[in-house]
Amino acid sequence: MTTGSARPWGRAIMLGAVLAGLAACRAPTAESPAAGSGATAKEAARVEAWALPAPAGSAQPDLALAADGDLLLSWLEPSSGKDLRLQFSRFNPGGTPPAAWSAPLTIAQRQDFFRNWADTPHVYALQDGSLWAHWLRSTGPGRMDYGVDLVRSGDGGATWTMPRLVHPAGTPGDHGFVTFWPQSADTLGIAWLDSRQKAAAGGHEGHDDGHDHAGGAAMMLRAALYDPQVAQEGEWPLDASTCDCCTTSSAMTDRGVVVVYRGRTQDEIRDTRIVRFDGVAWTAPRDVHADDWKIAGCPVNGPVVVADGNRVWVAWYTEAGGVPEVKAAMSENAGDAFGAPVTLASGTQVLGRLGLVRSGDGLLVSWLEQAADDSQRLVLGRYDLAWGDAARTEVATLAARGRASGIPRLQATADTAWLVWTDVADGAPQLHGARVRLQ
Repeated sequence: MTTGSARPWGRAIMLGAVLAGLAACRAPTAESPAAGSGATAKEAARVEAWALPAPAGSAQPDLALAADGDLLLSWLEPSSGKDLRLQFSRFNPGGTPPAAWSAPLTIAQRQDFFRNWADTPHVYALQDGSLWAHWLRSTGPGRMDYGVDLVRSGDGGATWTMPRLVHPAGTPGDHGFVTFWPQSADTLGIAWLDSRQKAAAGGHEGHDDGHDHAGGAAMMLRAALYDPQVAQEGEWPLDASTCDCCTTSSAMTDRGVVVVYRGRTQDEIRDTRIVRFDGVAWTAPRDVHADDWKIAGCPVNGPVVVADGNRVWVAWYTEAGGVPEVKAAMSENAGDAFGAPVTLASGTQVLGRLGLVRSGDGLLVSWLEQAADDSQRLVLGRYDLAWGDAARTEVATLAARGRASGIPRLQATADTAWLVWTDVADGAPQLHGARVRLQ
């Protein structure tokens, strides 16, 4: 990925195609002084390397926080022959003796994983102790025909159910960019981008590339609920026109789950939208803010959201003003309306690919930047609940170029932020982690 507004957004590409010839990564950097728009000094954060259980060659990490406080890390790694393994491991940050990773368990091993640098598998835990996971599976015959497989484990990940597609079997085209939420203690909510109407119009051979909507057909956002038997309890279309390949995100409010994503108009305006589900019906899509970013192609850079009660915080990437920016806004009424956005980062160095979590009485946002030598920096921003009192920590310098760094993952427990990302060493992907002590 290059800097500036003339970036080659185009189609999502396989991770392996961008790794060859890249150099080894560098260790996490020390804390840098607070910097950036509106930043003020805070007590220095301490960055420490966090050893991960994923072997060399691993990529596409996901990091989730379970109800019991454990961190769940999943990743894809090479196996025998052409097989890949989707693995996961648990980490108890407050455990005694000192926390250690559990032995990795296999969620799935197969040859038909569809690998995409931005569209990664997820692992998730519900309050009843069940684990859920998804991955992308090639469904053929076209290269861009792939679907979302969903599985559940009731025994801590030792065994998993048979995978079920979340969309009708035999539907051509691409489906992915999943977000999970806890609809209840034992019921999973899931939203995803779905190309069934685009495929029906003959436009399923790839992600949008700036052409017309093929008679109005576009990628759409859909959602469903799944019970403990992995039976679908309901399924809904949420938005009939979205970006093809931007990540989605969700959070629970007192009035139900909110899902944020990047929309798409007939005029190619691609701003962040939000919908809410009260357990019975979904609201109509509305803009978080009308940036009016017009771009004839998917930027592969979706929004992120967290919530507490009826307060909702959203952060997103935009180039609406011609300069890359990370923006953020807050709602006091579960997403019905948002206050004026603030700019968290701005400049041609900003790459986006955001993470967002609540931490104590504040907010943490992670994003990637590009340095003058084309290396990348992983940045952690700290803010109060009104997006003020900003401080910046440079967590790591990556050797990866372009999309090889994928999308870093962020979680927080107590006074510590936990980050996982993909870098490269000797031309192969490698996962790295850091813990950032905030006090």
